[in-house]
Amino acid sequence: MKKVMLLFIISSFCMAQQAKRKLIWEENFSKKINESVWNFELGDGCPILCGWGNNERQLYTKINHEIKDGNLIIEARKEGEKYTSTKITTKGKKEFLYGRIEARAKLPVGHGLWPAFWMLGANIDEVKWPKTGEIDILEYIGRDPHMVYTTLHTQDSHGNTINTKRTEFLNIEEGYHVYAIEWDKDKIDFFVDEILVYTFNPEVKNDDTWPFNKPFYIIVNLAIGGNFGGPAVDDTVLPQKFYVDYVRVYQ
Repeated sequence: MKKVMLLFIISSFCMAQQAKRKLIWEENFSKKINESVWNFELGDGCPILCGWGNNERQLYTKINHEIKDGNLIIEARKEGEKYTSTKITTKGKKEFLYGRIEARAKLPVGHGLWPAFWMLGANIDEVKWPKTGEIDILEYIGRDPHMVYTTLHTQDSHGNTINTKRTEFLNIEEGYHVYAIEWDKDKIDFFVDEILVYTFNPEVKNDDTWPFNKPFYIIVNLAIGGNFGGPAVDDTVLPQKFYVDYVRVYQ
């Protein structure tokens, strides 16, 4: 009972905090992808970043998605010997500094699938990764069921996954869930369905430990295989769909 009351108090506090914020941007995926806001990343990352830096196996296309019933639906497929999927970003079009950034989504399942909702620093072309910083609001890998990963990458961590939390949710594959961060000049809190799962708040803040004082852009994708998601892929589960109901930003 005490645990239930504590979760209720935390949830109520989070909802009250959100109520104080103003919705400054939302994407409800009511029509086709708006390319004045979103970019499609295409291909396999070559020649600059083959396998998208993670030995991923998919080719990104413009056709592995649909908009239906107010959802963006990204479909991972195997077509012949090729794996295909879709990745969209707001790079150069929509950038955000601080606030609550959230998405409501339903996960695909199966070994080798790697859906994500994440952010990269808008200055990536100038300073490169990982100095630009990376905020992984949601990562899920089919080979590790019931687990949600929330992670940050910085120059200080040399891009390694050390500022991270792996949290168990036994029903995470069932239905829709909300994945969010609340980000200010001092810290980043990560939430799943209003449950606080991780806080990043380094004592020493400089360009190497805290690149999170500059604008970031949003990314939504479904990767296949790769260093983290695979390497093996269970072809028998394909095709699989990653549903995204909305993306919202509050400040």
